[in-house]
Amino acid sequence: MIPRIALTPGEPAGIGPEICVKVAQQGSPAQLIAIADPSLLEQAARRLELPLQLLSFSEDTPLSETAPGSLYILESPLKQASQPGKLDITNAAYVLKTLEIAADGCLNGRFDALVTGPVHKGVVNEAGFPFSGHTEFFAERAGVAQVVMMLVAQELRVALVTTHLPLKDVSAAITGDRLELITEILHRGLRDQFRIDSPHIGVCGLNPHAGEGGHLGREEIEVIEPALEKLRGRGLHLTGPLPADTLFTPPQLKNFDAVLAMYHDQGLPVLKFHGFGKAINITLGLPFIRTSVDHGTALDLAGSGKASCGSLEAALSQAIELARLQSC
Repeated sequence: MIPRIALTPGEPAGIGPEICVKVAQQGSPAQLIAIADPSLLEQAARRLELPLQLLSFSEDTPLSETAPGSLYILESPLKQASQPGKLDITNAAYVLKTLEIAADGCLNGRFDALVTGPVHKGVVNEAGFPFSGHTEFFAERAGVAQVVMMLVAQELRVALVTTHLPLKDVSAAITGDRLELITEILHRGLRDQFRIDSPHIGVCGLNPHAGEGGHLGREEIEVIEPALEKLRGRGLHLTGPLPADTLFTPPQLKNFDAVLAMYHDQGLPVLKFHGFGKAINITLGLPFIRTSVDHGTALDLAGSGKASCGSLEAALSQAIELARLQSC
C-alpha cells in the first residue's frame, strides 16, 4: 500500500516550512501532499540551498511514492508574503484554511492520514479566531466530543487525562466519567490503530505515592480506583493507580503498552527526556489518523537552517505505519 499523507507546514513564519523541505530530501514510500503556498516552500528551499520539486496534486493525480527532493502540493495561498521569525496576523486565516483542507480530505477519504507542523496559537487568536490548538480544532471539525492526546517516543506511549490546565484545576477536572471516557478512547486507539489485541495500560495516581492510602490525598480512593474497577469489569487490562515516580521506571514500563498520566507535566517531561527531538503527538478518538511534531514554531530558529526535522520524520513514519495497518 502507498498511503496518501496530507502534510500541513503550520505557521508560515516558523520552522514548519523548513523542516518540510528537509524531510522532502529523503523521499518517502508514501505520497506526501503539502497543503501550503508553493512560494513559501520554494523560498525555504532556496534559503536552505536544497533542491525541491513541487508536483501539482489533484483528484486525478496517480498514486505514487514521493521521490527524494520533491513534494506533491495542494495549493493554499498566503494572505501576505511571510518572513521567517515575524508573525503576521493576516496569515492566521491561511493557517486555519490549510487545516480545514487537510481534515476534510481525511474525512472524505481523499487522504489516508494527516501530519501537522507547528502552529502559533497566540497569533491565530489575536487575528480574531478562537483557537485552542490542533487537537480541539480537528475534534470540532470531525464532530467528535472527546479526543485523547498521546505522545510517543520510540517504544514509550503516554496519554493524558487532562491537558492544558493550570495545576490548581486538575483535581476537579479528573472525574470518574472523564477518566472512564479517556481510558476507553486510549484502549480503542491502541487496539484499532496500533493493532494491539489486549492493551495493557499503566495508570498513574494523581498524588505523590498515589495518595499513600489517603494520607496524601483521596482522589485515588474516591475517583480513580472506582473508575478503573468499572473499566476492568468491561474487560480493559489496567494496572494502577501507581505512583508516577515508580511507574516511569524501566522495569515497570516494560509491562505496559501505554501509560495514562493524570496531567500534562506528570507524563510529558519523562517522555521528552526519553526521546526529545524524535517524539510525536498522536490524536486518538478522531475518525482519521493524525500525528504531529512535539515542538512549537521556534521563531528564533526560523530562517537559520538549524531546525531539526527529527520529530517530523518520526511523525511521518508513524502516520505511514498506522495508515498501512488501517488498510489491512
